[in-house]
Amino acid sequence: MDELSGRALSVAAEASGAKATAVPAEEQKYAQELARSLSLRENILITLSAVTPASSVFIIMPSVISGVGGASPVAFVIAALVGLVVAFCYAELSSAFPISGGEYAFVARALGKPFGFALFLLSLVGGVFVLGVIASGAGTYLGELWGALSGGWVGIVVILVTAVIGCFPIKANAWVTGIFLVIEVGALVVLTLLGFVNVSQPVSTLWQATTAGPGGIVVAASAGLVVSFVATALFSYNGYGTAVYYSEETKFARKTIGRAILWSLAITVAAELIPLIAVLLGTPSMKGLLGADNPISYFITARGGSALNTIVSLGIAIAIINAVLAIVLQVARLLYSSARDRSWPDWISTPLGSVHPRLRTPVVATVVVGVVGALLLWLVPFDVLLVATGANLLVTYLLVALAALAGRINGKTRLAEFRMPWWPITPIAMIIITLGVTAESVLQDWVPVSVTLAIFLVGFPYYFLYLRPRRDRWTLPEPADEELTDESHPHRATTHTPTQEEEVAP
Repeated sequence: MDELSGRALSVAAEASGAKATAVPAEEQKYAQELARSLSLRENILITLSAVTPASSVFIIMPSVISGVGGASPVAFVIAALVGLVVAFCYAELSSAFPISGGEYAFVARALGKPFGFALFLLSLVGGVFVLGVIASGAGTYLGELWGALSGGWVGIVVILVTAVIGCFPIKANAWVTGIFLVIEVGALVVLTLLGFVNVSQPVSTLWQATTAGPGGIVVAASAGLVVSFVATALFSYNGYGTAVYYSEETKFARKTIGRAILWSLAITVAAELIPLIAVLLGTPSMKGLLGADNPISYFITARGGSALNTIVSLGIAIAIINAVLAIVLQVARLLYSSARDRSWPDWISTPLGSVHPRLRTPVVATVVVGVVGALLLWLVPFDVLLVATGANLLVTYLLVALAALAGRINGKTRLAEFRMPWWPITPIAMIIITLGVTAESVLQDWVPVSVTLAIFLVGFPYYFLYLRPRRDRWTLPEPADEELTDESHPHRATTHTPTQEEEVAP
């Protein structure tokens, strides 16, 4: 067994440092190399930064407003209900498998390794591509403050700088993202106050599906179009499940990770839905709102003036930077986990699966994610980046639901501290909803779904041709024992239940 495998799997060893002996696969555990230093609150701060409600409101929400007008809240409310079902499934699976690999780690264990690796590949490709999608907005909003910062190079610099910051200890990153999060929430508060102080549209606006027709005339939109935008609303909420990516760095993860996911969803829904309602009720003109290139900027300028729009633009730029930092942290841990599972040849897995001895973070994986993300933003057209991430959530949510259903049946999730309510109705409802939204999305635009399925399916031949024949790869051990992952034992790991003396040893 090479150096990486010896690090990845913790086995019982003699106090004298003798070579570890082999143990059955079911007793193998990952070594605790990442610093388990985050509290529940700090996990939520990083998770919310990955969701980045302000970026969703100012970048994603305008497309929904332009598409279905006043009925936008309907799409977001449906997405919130779907999100709650999704969050229940995430919470149970994450508390059963609190592993930094996230979705692929628990799908592989509950549903099967081939599905797990295919989902990992989709998550990795989607993660680095979405970095470009989000970072591309930095120049747009920083350019409002200073024209020289409006170029596409700004997003590239943001990715590279955040990758460097992401190499620092996770606790420091939690507080950096937390400070940025407070600033971006301030921008949402301003938006909300502007709307509710200047209410000029009837409440009935909130369920009237309209869009800008020829000549800027407001025309009715179909109910099917509203449903299709549920996928976009889901994307704007997405990120609450990323709490599991930091589970190996969170104290008492099995007990707290479910709460982190549910709290992150609740805060996200409130932070996005309330400003949306305020904008729709407070806009001086629905025709002007729907016909604007950016409905949110139109609203702020109309109600607060260009100076306020410039100030808010700074908050949005900070939100974008914060989101990029959080996503770099997330994707880096995804890549690190895959290398620890020996998904690649050893000359690739060994450096990617390494943890800096002092920073206790996956530095190499973080740098690689930053460099690849920057290159994609530089070389790949924005429309391609967008298409490559457009339907990823639909496949991910479907597999998460299937894993939540299968995990109870086959007993894989029996150790979960969080148990979802209404099982098996919850995962079955999630499956039906996901398939319905997917069907409607295909009718509106089949390209994103096709691209997503193509990326996902590529993972199967790689697994069967490379990973499966090599029995020493993808052994998928259990998480490290949380009782032995305090700061005084940064590299300690075991395969047996600790004695009282071991728990209190210095």
